[in-house]
Amino acid sequence: MNLKLLTFSLMITTPVLALDPFSVYTQNAPENCVDADVSKELDLPTLIQVGICNNPALNRDYMSVKAREANLGEAKSEYLPNLDASGSISKSTTKAKGFDKETDSPYSANIGLKWLIYDFGARGATTDQVQAYLNSDSFTYSAALHDTVLAINQAYFDLLSNQEVLKSAQETMKSYQKSFEETSKRYKLGMVALSDKLLAQTTYKKSELAVIEAENVLKKSGATLATLLNLPTDTEFKLALPKKDKDITQISTDMTVGEMMEEALKLRPELKSAESKELAAQYGVDIAKSGHYPSISATASAGYNDNWSGQKAYRETASAGLSMSVPLFSGFKTSYNVAKARYQYLAAQHTTEETQDSVKKEVFNAYHDYKTAVSTYKVNKEVLESAKESERVSFKSYKAGKESILNLLTAQAELATARKGVVTSFYDVLIAKANLYRAIGQF
Repeated sequence: MNLKLLTFSLMITTPVLALDPFSVYTQNAPENCVDADVSKELDLPTLIQVGICNNPALNRDYMSVKAREANLGEAKSEYLPNLDASGSISKSTTKAKGFDKETDSPYSANIGLKWLIYDFGARGATTDQVQAYLNSDSFTYSAALHDTVLAINQAYFDLLSNQEVLKSAQETMKSYQKSFEETSKRYKLGMVALSDKLLAQTTYKKSELAVIEAENVLKKSGATLATLLNLPTDTEFKLALPKKDKDITQISTDMTVGEMMEEALKLRPELKSAESKELAAQYGVDIAKSGHYPSISATASAGYNDNWSGQKAYRETASAGLSMSVPLFSGFKTSYNVAKARYQYLAAQHTTEETQDSVKKEVFNAYHDYKTAVSTYKVNKEVLESAKESERVSFKSYKAGKESILNLLTAQAELATARKGVVTSFYDVLIAKANLYRAIGQF
């Protein structure tokens, strides 16, 4: 286990080892964390596992949940009595005219207890509110998990796509090089003009630039994935390739887009978080209202005071009783607190409605993006087959002197575009598929 994973493990186990009489620490940290051995071939599940354990932002969100759990324990502790102890010891000397010195060595010990018995539901509403906020934070953490998984999916497919785009650019460069060499031979034989040779050479050199640009994009996409896994940005990955079959591009459901929206309203953690905050705001109204009501507490105390050590003079005290605190006037503060809490509750309701609309729109867009990506991939495969045949025929015709260099280069350019289109559209389907699952909430 590397140092970062060890540090994270120590951090996540500390709250569990702490005193927890109310059993509030229930959120578990990610399990089965593994080291990222980049010398080996890594598949998507392994990358996700490493990312979930290593991602700093995700770990931060987890610690926020643990802090909220401790906050819940703090709220529940209000049901228990408060017990305070105090003590003092001092020594003083007094000298009056005509009298001997008098030494006073008093000491005292006191203990007091106060137990809130009834507060018209303030503690209960506060505990319920903290629990609702805890649920909201837990759902927010779940949403962050989903976002991390999606980001790793996208980075993984982007890196694979850019690797294949680079290979395609290299193949295209070889094709243009072949055309340039053929044109150079024909120019030496006087079969073509110098302009044909220069055009073939220019196109070949431009293809070299395309390779350089593809290499740059590939490096940056690798850095994106490495950052998500909290690894050095110059990490070079060996990625397992997904199978390019029909099954991998298909979603494992036959739901309509409307049914997907309904499913998302049940599953999306962002919506559950908003609903939990709405519930917390509702409890906030009850808490604010409790400011109008009295509270009743039980009190008890005991004390011992020794005033003169020489004469063994002492005093013991003890008391017990009930106390009531009645709010009479707070300068309208409580009334404004109630109004504020109600407005916050209404705002939370609108936030929930807004989140519902956002989730449905996200599912709708993700569904149609996926359908479009599938159709685009299908058409691009057909275009590629046609472009391959067109380039093959053009090259033969050019060698036979039946076609110009311009037509050949055009056919090769179309083949390069088609080859890149198939690569990018295939991974676009996989990314769109991951986006759709994320939108539904099925990660």
